[in-house]
Amino acid sequence: MSGWDDFYPLPMLPSWVPGAVAGIVSLHLIQKLLFPYFWADLRYLLKVLVYGLRVEMYWLQGRIVTVLDKFVKLAEKQPHKPFLIYEGKVHTYWDVDRRSNRVAQVFLHHGALKKGDTVALLMGNEPDFIHVWFGLAKLGCVVAFLNFNVRSRSLLHCVSSCEPKILVVGADLLGTLEEILPNLQKDVSVWIMTKDSTFPSVHTLLDKIEAASEDPVPVNRRSANNLKSSVLYIFTSGTTGLPKAAVISHMQVLKGAAGLWAFGATAEDIIYITLPLYHSAASLLGIGGCIELGATCVLKKKFSASQFWSDCKKYNVTVIQYIGELCRYLCSQPVKEGEKNHKVRLAVGNGVRNDVWREFLDRFGAVKICEFYGATEGNICFMNHTGKIGSVGRTNFFYKLFFPFDLIKYDFQKGEPIRNKHGWCEKVKKGEAGLLISKVNAKNPFFGYAGNKRHTEKKLLCEVFNKGDLYFNTGDLMVQDHENFLYFWDRIGDTFRWKGENVATTEVSDVIVMLDFIQEANVYGVSVPDHEGRAGMASLILKQNTSLDLEQMYKQVVTYLPSYACPLFLRVQEKMEMTGTFKQQKFRLVDEGFNPSTITDPLYFLDNSKKAYVLLTEEVHEMILSGKMKL
Repeated sequence: MSGWDDFYPLPMLPSWVPGAVAGIVSLHLIQKLLFPYFWADLRYLLKVLVYGLRVEMYWLQGRIVTVLDKFVKLAEKQPHKPFLIYEGKVHTYWDVDRRSNRVAQVFLHHGALKKGDTVALLMGNEPDFIHVWFGLAKLGCVVAFLNFNVRSRSLLHCVSSCEPKILVVGADLLGTLEEILPNLQKDVSVWIMTKDSTFPSVHTLLDKIEAASEDPVPVNRRSANNLKSSVLYIFTSGTTGLPKAAVISHMQVLKGAAGLWAFGATAEDIIYITLPLYHSAASLLGIGGCIELGATCVLKKKFSASQFWSDCKKYNVTVIQYIGELCRYLCSQPVKEGEKNHKVRLAVGNGVRNDVWREFLDRFGAVKICEFYGATEGNICFMNHTGKIGSVGRTNFFYKLFFPFDLIKYDFQKGEPIRNKHGWCEKVKKGEAGLLISKVNAKNPFFGYAGNKRHTEKKLLCEVFNKGDLYFNTGDLMVQDHENFLYFWDRIGDTFRWKGENVATTEVSDVIVMLDFIQEANVYGVSVPDHEGRAGMASLILKQNTSLDLEQMYKQVVTYLPSYACPLFLRVQEKMEMTGTFKQQKFRLVDEGFNPSTITDPLYFLDNSKKAYVLLTEEVHEMILSGKMKL
């Protein structure tokens, strides 16, 4: 009887196959063990390279394609697709394109604007912000986004620093306009988004838009000759002083717009934007990102923690934008049934604390947190493409080839980088906090600030490691761990972050010392448990024979400062401590915080419910720590 082998002979494998299989398995195990993020890094790097090559190809073909060009193409390709949803009303790509054409036609015939002129925009979150922005961009104008929280002297400074021909003001910000109008430069033409005006010499815009033609203006008005040419001014407080107008080029807009795509968003996504449009996160990453994808965005007038998830469900939102505070506000809301019943899959933003990150995921479900790092005016960006909790991103050999950066030693007392005996800066070791600096070159330029060359120069470090090298100083301290993940550590200098905004201490102290009973003010940020960033605190020295007028103090700060910059805590001292270089000493004050049981100086707290500064007692202090007192 024949054996089964006679019927079904088994083929003999070549002798090298088992060895090859063992080798592949071994390599895979070694990769998993020694290089666990290899494939995630490779995918991310390839995405970055593909996008860069696409832009390069346009340039080689003699075409410069801007984000606005992409929007106009999408309005032709998918005219009926919703681009904006605002308060339940749908604005299609075609609608937004046509209305922005009307805006362009108005200023073409009435505004006497030339290509390259600057127009300042003071508006809240509403569709007409985008219509005016796009309409002016179609005329080749540089649009300056003004922070609507900034008031009075600071706002006048912002307007003058970008030297606009025209200032456009939203209908809900006429009170702010009224404050600055008497001192506004006479050569700035003011337009308001209403049909009639009670202000002398102020033009109305809404009536003219409704009467204007929808025809597009000549394409050559908006065409860009160079991706490095300016297209926007976005204000940042930087590291010191009054807000500065960061120059934003077409290239930076393209890079910002690619962020959502790089994190995995698609044309089918619906993006929820609650951040203010004057902020680069909302305008470049949010609106620009929607255009890059050809997606839809839901625009909110103002962030509301109580309406957030109901909006997400109502509009089938799949991507949300956040700052750290926003996530904390959502986690602080009372728990409701069905909180995980939504379609949100990506959350893109920065500044979320580790504990809030974990709580957010536990409470609201499998949402991928896409944390990133990037300064508005900076030339470096990190993206946490692996989802590692707490990290702002990851680096490797190849990433540093394309985007060279370093973390260097920093002297906190002198407020400057440490240089060795040869005059060169020194890199920190892994696990140590260092000042993040990014090399400035042709591929990664720094465009600086409008209106003040000195501010631009102050952000640059020369002769860092070699003669002739040049680096952008981010003003941020970061830590790189042994797996090459990067973590934000703190701000340096005279800036702290509160409620997602940079607060310049010199701007706050300048406002306080205007009071006739204040001799000196030392402003700094203090940590508050379970809150992102640092809350503002001012140490005050009173003039001789005067007393602290808390009513006047409250009136002064709320009138002249944005709400997030008003000091929450006051400390009255007899003498101002100075450093050895005659600068105000902040470090000890920061460490001591606002605890009345350990500080003998009088302390006061800004109680928003009473609209007044009140004595900071141990009872009030305990209510703040427990979260019963809203900050």
